[in-house]
This record gives sequence, C-alpha cells and structure tokens, in this order.
Amino acid sequence: MEEYDFLVIGSGSGLDVANAAATQGLSVAVVEKGRLGGTCLNRGCIPSKQLLYHAHVKETIDQAGEFHIDATVNDVAFADIVREVTEDVHGSSDSIQRGLHASDAIDLYDAEARFVDDRTIELAGGRADAERLRAETVLVAAGTRPAVPTIDGLGDIEYLTSTEALQLETRPDHLVIVGGGYIAAELAQFFGAFGSEISIVGRRPRLLPDADEEVAAEFTERYADRYDVYTGYEAASVSATDGSISVEAHPFTYEDESDSGVGVGETSADEEPVTVTGDELLVAAGRVPNTDTLNVDAAGIDTDEDGFVDTDEYLRTTAEGVWALGDIVGEYLLKHNANHEARTVARNLFGEDLEPVDYSAMPFAVFGSPEVAGVGLTEGELRATDREYATRTYRYEETARGSAMHAEGVVKPLISLEGEILGCHIVGPEASNLIQEVVVAMTAGSGTVHDIRESVHIHPALSEVVQRAFSGQFTRGGGHEHGHGHGHEHDHSHGGGRDHDH
Repeated sequence: MEEYDFLVIGSGSGLDVANAAATQGLSVAVVEKGRLGGTCLNRGCIPSKQLLYHAHVKETIDQAGEFHIDATVNDVAFADIVREVTEDVHGSSDSIQRGLHASDAIDLYDAEARFVDDRTIELAGGRADAERLRAETVLVAAGTRPAVPTIDGLGDIEYLTSTEALQLETRPDHLVIVGGGYIAAELAQFFGAFGSEISIVGRRPRLLPDADEEVAAEFTERYADRYDVYTGYEAASVSATDGSISVEAHPFTYEDESDSGVGVGETSADEEPVTVTGDELLVAAGRVPNTDTLNVDAAGIDTDEDGFVDTDEYLRTTAEGVWALGDIVGEYLLKHNANHEARTVARNLFGEDLEPVDYSAMPFAVFGSPEVAGVGLTEGELRATDREYATRTYRYEETARGSAMHAEGVVKPLISLEGEILGCHIVGPEASNLIQEVVVAMTAGSGTVHDIRESVHIHPALSEVVQRAFSGQFTRGGGHEHGHGHGHEHDHSHGGGRDHDH
C-alpha cells in the first residue's frame, strides 16, 4: 500500500490544492478515471461556452437586417465547429496530464477510487502494484454527473445528456429537451441558433427557476417567442418510432410558487397532457453527485438526502482528515465557486488559522440568448423571510448604448432600506460581465449602492444600465407590515445609505 501526505480524488479544482500541497513539500497523489481537468473543462463550461460563442456570431448575422445591413449565412460547417471545440478541450486536458506525469512532486493514478476506511482508498483500473492508497489528508473533489429522472420508457431509447450533446456533430432537426434549468437553456440556444427546432418541457412555472422570478419570467417569455416552451409540465413517458422520439408530459403544479418559485410539486388534473415529438431527446434534468461511486460510508463521510457531501464552514467532512470541495459539496455547482472553495481549503490546510468559506456574493451566469446573471438574494427569498427591502428595475433600452444595440433586458437591484446591496439580477446582453461590478461592490467596497452610484461610468457604455438601476426611486417591499406586497417608495437617488469604512 502506497502512503502519501495528501491525496485528491478528482482532477478539477482539487488540482489547485494538490499543487499547493506539493509546494509545501508534501507527497501528493491524484486519482482520476478519465480525462483530466474536471467537469468544467471536459463536459461543462469550457466546451459549452465555446460552442455558444459560435451561436452568438450566427445570431448576430441573422439580426443584421435590424441595422439595415444585408447579410446572410451561406453555410455552417456544424461538424467542424464541434470537432474544433472538442479538439481544443482535449488538448488542454492532455496538457494537464503531461504536466502531472512530468512532475516529481505529484503521482497520478488513472483509476476509480473507493474508500475502504477513513483515509484509505482502493483503486479500480489502476496499477497492479498500488491497489490501495492511504494519506494523512484526503480531499474529495469528484464532482457530479448528469441526473437521469425516472421516466417511463427512457431506458429503452437512445437519448442525450449534456455530455453527449456537447460532442454531437450532426445538428438535430427537432431537439426535445426535458428540463428547464441553465443546461437546457444554453443547449437550446446553441442548437436553436443553428436551425434546430426546439421544444422544452420543464416542471417549474418558468425556465431558470433558481433565478429571480421577474428575471426568469422575462427570460421564459423571450424563449417562448422562438421555441416551443412547455413550462409547468412533467415528462411522464417517452417512446421511439421510425427515427422520432415522443415525450408525453403531464401538467405539474408547484405550491407556494408566488413567493419564491419553489415548493412542493404535484401533478395537476386541470389540464390535458401534451405530446412533443422530435428526432433527438436531450435530458437536462440537473446533476447528481458522484458520492455513490466512492463508498463514502466506509470513510464515515456524511451526505445529505441528495447525496452531496456534508461539510462544515471550513469545508471539512465528518471524517477526520477528509475535506471536500466543488460540485460534490452541492453548495453552488459553478466552476468559479469550486475555485473559490479550493482557495479556502488551501488556506485552511496550510495557513495559520481556519477561515470559513464565504458564499455571501457568489454570482452565476447563464449564457443563453438573452444572458442571465445574478448575485445575492432573490426577491422571492427576501419575501419568504419577511425581510424589508427595496427594489426597482431599469431597462437596457433606456440607455444610449442599449438603444443603439436594439438591446432588450432589465437590471434589478435589491437593497436594504439603509442602502446595503442584498442582490442584483440581470437579463440581457453582457449580463455575465455587467454583474461583476455588483460583485466587486459587495465584496471589496462598502457593499452599498454608494459604490455603484458614485463610480464614474463611461458614457455611453452599456455599464450605465447598472449605474442607473441603482439610482432613482426604489419601491419598498417585504417585512411583516407589508406582507408580500410592495409598500411606498424610498428615494435613494442621492447618497445611498450608510457608508462603511473598510
């Protein structure tokens, strides 16, 4: 049995901690079955965003007529686009592998890992002379995989998950998507931009149900203008006949939807089922953690009811000497969050004092068309806690740049009555970039509207839409006195509440 100071299961953001351990002079092992680089590089954000930028270019050309420019697309080498992205991703993964093989400080094991006790793992498919590995400290960073819901007939047909969809070299004529989250939204945009008919079946009342409800409603409306969108329907059964795949979906109702968009789901008998037919089926129903492949019980690692690893505020698991980070923890299934957690684990392992992981301003973005981005609390979450707040919206079209772009969208800040930024939600072009100003204000500034209002914004840049959203009159909402409605307005156009001297 080989023994190490530090062992990492997974080769995504966990590699950052492995490198930090090696820098400390520790003996380090990395166990990964498959391509190195984790979900983001190989099956997630890197290939999907590369493909989506191709879709963005195509969409820009298609919209040229709005600007009195006669432009047409004569041909799309769809297979070449996908192959080029795949080759680029594989090249990056191979580069990581070469680096680890060349390292004298880190041993790489191409194998599946299963715990046999708290800090001992058994290798499957690994070297014959290293059946088991043991380490003083173990980091679990093994990620997630696509969830496959229970749908009658699904096991009898061929279908796509995001993994296969990102490498599909033949564009579907009609793609049916089961799921209404960010993966469904982004892949609908990619295939739809290149001419596939798109049908989306989602259980929740709106697409992107975790986003602020007002932003999600606008996003859903925009998608419904281009695609067949069946929100509030649950896929019940699938069947395949003569090259086509049919999905039968039943109406599905969520309780307490008016508050936060989340609640207890149930099938509704008030509406008729629908049947949607296409030539390819994409199942985009979320992600499940890979804890079931790791035999975590043998290590004494507790998980929640969905299988995600339980950690404390420092990212320690319930097993002595075992830490966890990334998607398998389930806090935020985002690469930048995994990187953030990796920095926290490295500080806590090799620094002097333990520091809790800070999720207070964790942003997200969905690279659909339009883009959606957000940070902090949603209005539904604030209402659910009866917390007093104020909000307003400002549309892209009201800025000079937004008007020039023919941009549609909205910026929606949420603040305390004293001017503290509680959250911000954006739907529209460049939302993923525009939200960053708010994140910086929340983490590195005073955390109040003052940071954004008093900063000079380039005119007429698109960022003015954020500045203007945080200026002017806000409408008060929440609190026990006002219930779930909106109360009177507060003028936060000058000053911006308390300034905090950091």
